[in-house]
Amino acid sequence: MNDEKYIGVFDSGIGGLTVVKSIMDIMPDENIVYYGDTAHVPYGNRSKGQIINYVNDDILFLQKFNLKAIVIACNTADSIAREYAENKFDLPFFGVVEPASAEAAITTRNGKIGVIATNATVNSRAYENAIGRINKELTVISKACPLLVPLVENNRFKKNDSVIETVLNEYLEPLKAEKIDTLVLGCTHYPLLYDLISDIMPGTKIISSSVVAANALKKGMIELGLYGGNVSAQRKFYVSDNPELFGSKASTFLGSDMKVSVKHISEID
Repeated sequence: MNDEKYIGVFDSGIGGLTVVKSIMDIMPDENIVYYGDTAHVPYGNRSKGQIINYVNDDILFLQKFNLKAIVIACNTADSIAREYAENKFDLPFFGVVEPASAEAAITTRNGKIGVIATNATVNSRAYENAIGRINKELTVISKACPLLVPLVENNRFKKNDSVIETVLNEYLEPLKAEKIDTLVLGCTHYPLLYDLISDIMPGTKIISSSVVAANALKKGMIELGLYGGNVSAQRKFYVSDNPELFGSKASTFLGSDMKVSVKHISEID
């Protein structure tokens, strides 16, 4: 039965918890098992082959649970390894790139869409390709922002923090110059920067890949007959390194004071 199964969610680290938060908000009765590959974070500066190897191992771990679907809650992994995963594993996969691309394509009014993401996501041209399949007339300007993930993970995401504000202004200036009217946050860490980015890009529609991914997941699960949770939904959190550090930061990404019990992958139930 569906209420006995889990939605598996994985990311290279902690950023995917923003996707988990959105899933819990719109599907509070679904069981969720989350895996953060913190021993290898970040994926964004890795080679394509290495990312695929990591994703393979992430999925193998999640398959130790009774799954109904897997969410690739990492723009880099979704960009690089989605096709590999779907071809190798017999499970429904949901990602972040396609939903965010679809939302951006219907949102823009002047046809100019900006994307900020990791090096690997930008180099893959995943957003350009996904948006191009929807509407070839749209222009996509992508900007790699390699400093944002480590800054966010070190709690540098609050207003009046001169370091993150300086870095964001430098990254966003080329997109402002292109007069984009829609900006995709193409990394699951970036929703924590939403307010700062809004201040720098007033009037720009900002799309969080985390939020639209959760909405697309619910729609897809309904269509596949997989939707239907448990009154006492279970949440399990695993990492490949340092559960204590992950647990101390989890509530920041989940957007609440929710206490999270985090286990190392060697401690699987």
